[in-house]
Formats: sequence, structure tokens, C-alpha cells
Amino acid sequence: MTQPTQSSSRSDINLDQTTKTEECKENISNVQRVWTSLLAGATAGGLAKTVIAPLDRTKINFQISQKPYSAKAAVVFLINSFQKEGLLSLWRGNSATMARIVPYAAIQFTAHEQWKRILQVENPETAVPVKRLMAGSLAGVTSQGLTYPLDLVRARMAVTLKSEYKTLRQMILRIYKDEGFLAFYRGFTPTMLGVIPYAGTSFFTYDTLKHLVAEYSHYTSEIPGMTTALSLLCGAVAGVVGQTSSYPLDIVRRRMQTAAIKNRHYQTVTSTIVKIYKEEGLMAFFKGLSMNWVKGPIAVGISFATYDRIRDILRKIICGTNVSD
Repeated sequence: MTQPTQSSSRSDINLDQTTKTEECKENISNVQRVWTSLLAGATAGGLAKTVIAPLDRTKINFQISQKPYSAKAAVVFLINSFQKEGLLSLWRGNSATMARIVPYAAIQFTAHEQWKRILQVENPETAVPVKRLMAGSLAGVTSQGLTYPLDLVRARMAVTLKSEYKTLRQMILRIYKDEGFLAFYRGFTPTMLGVIPYAGTSFFTYDTLKHLVAEYSHYTSEIPGMTTALSLLCGAVAGVVGQTSSYPLDIVRRRMQTAAIKNRHYQTVTSTIVKIYKEEGLMAFFKGLSMNWVKGPIAVGISFATYDRIRDILRKIICGTNVSD
């Protein structure tokens, strides 16, 4: 007769502990919110970009060239790179990517959480959809604006050979010496225009899907690994929506970023759009999009799922200490 009572008592204790931890996570200080978001975002961004780096390099090379894109051509590029320069060449430019994506992702995830607090849209049930979109867009503008020069350097390293620029430092010094400080902001305008729909729709879609999943969590919570799998799926869908909405502007910014080393003349957003359209046609603005539908969902899915997981673990550690105290 005592066993059910003991079992019930243990369940009540566990439930009470879980409730206290969840309440603590909601009421941690803003400083704790910021540093846990920064650390989780940096880790998530670095992991996601490293996984899809070879596909990213391939996509950029087709974006900035007039060669027609196809899945077969992409595979040929990967094979040729491997045969000529070795396996690590597929990750060429990843050091620049890490130098950019670690602070970029850290700032973006942290900014999104802060913008949601400022705009009072933390609860998807009561939040105005337009404000939720704004929170994501503002997070993207904040992070992209603060890390843009590293994005340009990364793009240039991805489309040059190792013999031309061996290190990130060498690339930075060469750009500054040959083109001046403002060269680090070539393509800044289309990047800002593109990040508004990209970040806005990505965060909006992910938060919406995550909320829907949470409503039916009682059906899936008992299945091992299902929570992580669903987070990856929500992130993947968000990646498809976000990247598709901003892809033409991604083409424009890559052309402007790499114009100097490819001896092309892409001076302004308007002139670049007109030049691409006249020389290559409308579909040039979607060159490599099918590859983005492969790498984008993988990267965004990993990024969102990893961020949520690490952030929750860090905050549980904080709350575990606070609750026990």
C-alpha cells in the first residue's frame, strides 16, 4: 500500500521541481538572458555553417559567374575542387565564415529575443503578426549591420584559389590596400534589403511552427528524440521560406561583393540588377536556388534546434542553482 504513495510523492516532487525550474527560466535576469543567448547562438551558427560549408562555397561560385547552374554542374565543381586542391579546399573560406557567423548568429539570436521583449511579442498567441515579423527583421538588420565586412571577406575567399589569398588576414589587408575602407561595404544595400524579409520570415515561421508543435506535444513527448527532430523540421521549413523570399537580392549582393576580383562592373543595386537581367535573363536571379533548398533547411534547422537546446540547458543550469539555493 505504501508503494503507490511513495511513487506519487516522487512524481509530485519532480513536477514541483520542473515547475520551479520553468518559472525560474521565465524570470531570470536580462543579463543572464543575453549571455545564454550569445553563447547558444554562437555555437549554433558555427555548427550549422561548418556542416554546409562545401555546398555554400559551390553556391557562391555559381552566383557570381555566368555559367548556368545545374545539380550536375555543382557536383562537377565539388569533384574538381577536391581533385585539384584537396578535401579541405571544400571548406575554403570557412575560417572567414566562422569569424563572421559566430558573432553574427550570437548577435542575431540575442537581438531577436531582445526585440521580442521590446515589441512585447514574446507570446505567439497574443502577439500581433506584423510585430513578430518586425522582431525577426530587426534582429537580422542588427546582426548583419554589425558583421557585414566579414561577410564580404568570406565571399571573396570562397571564390578565389588558395594560391591567391592564403589567410583571412591577407585578404583583409589586400582589400584595404587596393580598394580602401569603403570596399568592405560593397553590396551592403542589397544585403540589408534582403535580410529584412529573410530574417523576418525565418523567425516568424519557426516561432509559429514551434508553437503549433507545442500544442500537440502530449502526443510526441514520450518518443525519444522527437522534440529535437521536430525542432529541426520547423527550422528546415523556416529556412526554405526565408531563403526563397530573399534569394534574388542574395545574387545581387554576391555580384557586388566579388566584382573587384572578377573584373566585373557592378557599382549600384539598380545597375547590377539591370546588367544581370540584360546579360543572363530573369532566371539568373534564381541561380543556385535549388541548392539553397538543400543546404538552407539543413543549416537553419541545425541552427534553430541547436540554439534552443543549448539555451535551455544553460538556463536550466542557472535555475538548478537558483532553485537549490
